[in-house]
Amino acid sequence: MGSWKSQVRAQLLLRDQREKHPYEGVFTSLSHLEERLEIRLQILKDVQSNSSEGGVNVRLLQLQLRESEHLAEKLSQTVSDLTTVLHLKDAELQHWQSRVSRHRQEALTLAKGGNALKASVYRQEFAIECQTKELAALYRERKGLKETLSQARRDKEDLLRRWMEEKEEEAARLNKYNATQERWQRLARHLRKHLAKKDGDPQESGS
Repeated sequence: MGSWKSQVRAQLLLRDQREKHPYEGVFTSLSHLEERLEIRLQILKDVQSNSSEGGVNVRLLQLQLRESEHLAEKLSQTVSDLTTVLHLKDAELQHWQSRVSRHRQEALTLAKGGNALKASVYRQEFAIECQTKELAALYRERKGLKETLSQARRDKEDLLRRWMEEKEEEAARLNKYNATQERWQRLARHLRKHLAKKDGDPQESGS
């Protein structure tokens, strides 16, 4: 907080120097000269009106006394004005210190909020990274399952093809067996007929 006080005080002094100090001496000198001239004119008027009542030295002492009293009053007024300005400056400084403190508190609050947001972002990034890894694992598993399914389909097609080939071979063997049986049956019928005819020939020759 000390550095903030120093910065605010330096800004206020710089502002006063820029806005008031270049003209402060001129205005003060002019004001003093006008006051002294006014006092001397008033005293001179009084001296002229009362010139017959006393000596010159007494009037000069009165002139100096009145001038001193007036300067003392002005000095007192100047001290009062400076005290007022000092109080105003102190109030202004306190106002700036209050604003600085408030801004500092707001900055701390914003910093805490920023840290909370950073932590939330880190958590979200970590969650996204974990989800990305899980998604990549799921893609790999899906790829493996697709390859397994493709292999199963190929195995099924190969098994079906071999089964069909075996059935075709079995049907061919069955057809061949049936054809063989049919030939044997035809041959057997032919032999029976031949034997029957052969057995009937002696009877015909005996008659």
